[in-house]
Amino acid sequence: MSAARQIARFDNAVDRWWEVLRGRKWVDRVMYGASDVGEFSQLWHVLGAIRALGPRREASDALRFSALMALESLVVNQGIKRLFARRRPDTAADNPTNHRLRQPITSSFPSGHASAAFCAAAVLSRRSRLGPLYRLAASIVATSRIHVRLHHASDVIAGAAVGEVIGRVAARLMRR
Repeated sequence: MSAARQIARFDNAVDRWWEVLRGRKWVDRVMYGASDVGEFSQLWHVLGAIRALGPRREASDALRFSALMALESLVVNQGIKRLFARRRPDTAADNPTNHRLRQPITSSFPSGHASAAFCAAAVLSRRSRLGPLYRLAASIVATSRIHVRLHHASDVIAGAAVGEVIGRVAARLMRR
């Protein structure tokens, strides 16, 4: 069986499993909300700014973090995504709930929400007791894209991996 077929089978299996969670009011609320605050890395910019207010931090830390998030977005959305032309599993207009999401115009692969989330979590977690919470938030934002049917599971996994790599490299460079 080809790799593409195996990925499609995996994506379909995850989507069938995830269907059990869709339509549950509290799950929909969390997932659509997480997907929404992940737009344009809003959540991560806010958390980066709040973290910069901490002891031994400077306002310039927030600016550097926001610049990193802009660079990550550029690499993923204008770089990697242009190498792929993967269709999304659904459109924002097909959303059966009253939640309104923006319809992305880029390729489905990899997930930009997942990439931004894991990049941010990798950097924000550095020397922070809140690391597990950043990771949890990243996981919720990333998986929300499966729940709202704007990404396949493999898009999310690939995006998380790309974001983690970018975040770890950035965290190392920021230490210097």
